[in-house]
Amino acid sequence: MKRLALTLILMTSVAACAPPNPPSFTIELTESAAQEIAALGLTVPVTGRAYVIITRDSETEPREQVGVRGVPFWGQEVRGLAGGDETILVPGADGVIGHPLADFSAVPSGDYTVQAFLNVFTTLHRSDGHVVEMHLNSGAGQSPWEAPGNAMSEPQQVRIDPSGGTIRLAITQVIPPTDPVPEGGSLQQGNPPDRGELVRFVKIRSDALSTFWGQDMYIGANVLLPTDYARNSNRRYPVLYLTGHFPGQGAPFGYSDGPEEERTRYAGFSEYWRSPASPKMILVSVRDANPYYDTGHSVNTANVGPYGDAFTQELIPHLEQEFRIIAEPWARVLAGGSTGGWEALAIQILNPDFFGGTWGWCPDPVDFHWYQIVNVYEDDNAYETGTEWVKVERPNNRRPDGTIVSTIRQEMSYERAVGPNGRSGGQWAIWEALFSPVGRDGYAAPIWDRVTGEIDHEVAEYWREHWDLTHHLVNNWSTVGASLAGKLHIAVGDMDSYYLNNAVELLEQALAELTNPPPRASFEYGRKKPHCWTGYSPWRQGEDLTGAEFVRVVDGYLKGRGGNW
Repeated sequence: MKRLALTLILMTSVAACAPPNPPSFTIELTESAAQEIAALGLTVPVTGRAYVIITRDSETEPREQVGVRGVPFWGQEVRGLAGGDETILVPGADGVIGHPLADFSAVPSGDYTVQAFLNVFTTLHRSDGHVVEMHLNSGAGQSPWEAPGNAMSEPQQVRIDPSGGTIRLAITQVIPPTDPVPEGGSLQQGNPPDRGELVRFVKIRSDALSTFWGQDMYIGANVLLPTDYARNSNRRYPVLYLTGHFPGQGAPFGYSDGPEEERTRYAGFSEYWRSPASPKMILVSVRDANPYYDTGHSVNTANVGPYGDAFTQELIPHLEQEFRIIAEPWARVLAGGSTGGWEALAIQILNPDFFGGTWGWCPDPVDFHWYQIVNVYEDDNAYETGTEWVKVERPNNRRPDGTIVSTIRQEMSYERAVGPNGRSGGQWAIWEALFSPVGRDGYAAPIWDRVTGEIDHEVAEYWREHWDLTHHLVNNWSTVGASLAGKLHIAVGDMDSYYLNNAVELLEQALAELTNPPPRASFEYGRKKPHCWTGYSPWRQGEDLTGAEFVRVVDGYLKGRGGNW
């Protein structure tokens, strides 16, 4: 009885701390903010998503504290929001999705900093007949919290108490572009200026993507030239294409003309690149953010569109005309880590004769028997495993010592609150957009129910036949093996933060069984190394590979395959 009484007292105490009625938030889009959004080429009145974010930490803006393990926020769809119009958001109401809290019941009374935010969508009339409303990339990757053209209120100090009440927030600030948009230009992929003697930025309109999405679409590249490029006007160079997340204004491997910044694996790269000893090649990183994510992965997919054609048939030919590039397969090689690691492998595998080799570091899932830690072919639920009576949440992220950082359910909860229908700009959203067929509503068919985690095995079979790289290689080796032998190089930590090493091991086992010809693929595993490990140094035993050392590896590889420039 004492234990029951104590439990009742604790429950009563907790309930007393939480407001019985959630506050309502009245969000106004001011006339001035609406005009700024329109001036950047985005559609007003706004169709999009409005959010309210709360925090007790006033050191940074609430929008900068949002994340899987971040502060509470709630979002809802808005439509036809013109300058001077208002929308009302009530946490817990129908159509409002929150993370990490569904409603306001667990929010204690007290003082908070509150901010409203507006994610602006574009209506896209795709060539497949579907009409979708999504955030069009605007030159800052695909995080809505940083995207030019999106807008927010000033952070506001408020008192939240049991009376509920109405809190008014006015959206007055619009995120500006990093660089000015030229006359007749576009926010897409940004507009960075060339820097110094060696760094160039390219942006082109893609005919293939523009046709698919029903409006002008752009792709770009960040180009790092070798130090002898200007003085050796008759010399042509091979290219290392670096795939992965949106590079913004960054040069490949963090190259800078200024003082070298000693950080991470790029330490010492700039000084080495400027030295006479550096390999004489061109480095290119790709800017191909899209309505789903900060990279289009440079492959052709049903939902994201023909980014493979845009890369191989439009961007690369343009670069080979613009710069003195050796336009031969042996002189085009690929490398990337994580998302870029999957890209580097997939692009090479799907274009076996167009590229001369690839390095995929800590690649996203290459075998869907290990989609992170989910077997989409055999498991019934992505979020949990266990027995009838005992359920265990599946982890999403871990530290090298095994400590769990977050679960799949938690990350999916975050992405749903940011943008339902795969419009979060997040990792799970782009994987579905890449691997899934188009759903009836025009958005990607989900691999599992985003609320319950129940896996759709029909969608999983589509994944197997179209995007499981292990399955593809095993079933097509008789036709692609001769072109791919010796070209695939993979490195991953055996404690990869997202469990990506498991799929890599399956790929290695499958390739070991192939013959005629032998794949001659290389696999390297880092003991207790997290995401994203790139391999050990060939010159410093037991030490991690640096960017400066990697370009030496590529130089040796090209020369070993008969390259001569």
